[in-house]
Amino acid sequence: MARLGVWKWVGKRSRLLPAVLLLFAVSMDLATPRSVSAAALYAAAILAAAPLLSLRGTIITGVSAFLLDWAMFRYFGYRRSPVEFSELGMVATVTVIAAFLNRLLGHREMQLQSVRDIAAAAQRAVLPHPPERIGPLRFAAHYEAAQTDAQIGGDLYAVVDTPFGVRCVIGDVRGKGMEAVRAVAVCVGTFREAALQEPSLAGLVERLERAVALDARQAGSLFEIEGFITGVFVEFPQRGNEFRLVNRGHPAPLLFLGDTVQYVEPGRPDLPLGLAALGDGPECVDTVTFPEGASLLLYTDGLTEARDETGTFYDPVGRFTGHRHPGPDALVDDLLADVHRHTGGRRTDDMALLAVTRTPDDARPTSTR
Repeated sequence: MARLGVWKWVGKRSRLLPAVLLLFAVSMDLATPRSVSAAALYAAAILAAAPLLSLRGTIITGVSAFLLDWAMFRYFGYRRSPVEFSELGMVATVTVIAAFLNRLLGHREMQLQSVRDIAAAAQRAVLPHPPERIGPLRFAAHYEAAQTDAQIGGDLYAVVDTPFGVRCVIGDVRGKGMEAVRAVAVCVGTFREAALQEPSLAGLVERLERAVALDARQAGSLFEIEGFITGVFVEFPQRGNEFRLVNRGHPAPLLFLGDTVQYVEPGRPDLPLGLAALGDGPECVDTVTFPEGASLLLYTDGLTEARDETGTFYDPVGRFTGHRHPGPDALVDDLLADVHRHTGGRRTDDMALLAVTRTPDDARPTSTR
């Protein structure tokens, strides 16, 4: 985290680099014999301005470098010498090139921002933020892609209010790139439709299994052979203080009861979606007590596989036992801050978090998100 803070500090002050280089160039000219030139530093200052400053700032840097270099020639008594014309011509040429590069970089940045906006819109469409509250349940979600500039990856989550209760899913697509993003879209889309139609949680998961298997066959290449999705499916009935859960090869959710934290292990290990043909038997549906004030955290392996500099994996149970959280937002925020402290700000895998807290039916949500 300290290293990340240093880079942020450097980034904020990088715009001062052209001015620092110009000052260093003048100091070098004044401190060295007249036969020594700081032309390289004047050129470096102008080129540094191209990616760091605006077009106007780049031109001002170039003009300043030209005038300072000209003043140094006058200071040392050069008058219309070939050396003076050559060096000043070089500074002027570099200024023109830097201005061109500045416009080119500006155009590329506009294109990149457009791609980022499209990716953000795709994320909102595929992974919309869950509602803050449905009945006694409050929700908070967070998604972080492994690549800093990425908006969406291979992790997924969804929350749907259905006639059969509130249904949630969190999953992790094996693989990366556009194949994984397409699989996310298929899984989330199928889940949202099937959650409203399938009366049982087991039936919902079986329908997802068929959709994932079909998508893998249609995708072809290695995804047909190796493509699968780990996932946890949760159903909160309209009445009662419990939830039903199906775990298809995914990391076990965390149940927060007061200041205790425990994993909700499945009654029977099951294979991920897309691999049901290799298993046997019906879906294993577990029922877990979920009293008022309890929180359930669904997450992907980007959380538990986060490592510090020594390679130690993040342990949410050990680090959060003994702590209380008033709601899902506080839980997600505290968890993210603690993970970032543990890893020093490094990301090696996508991470999705979905927290659910049960409150009294008449309790008002305190979230401001």
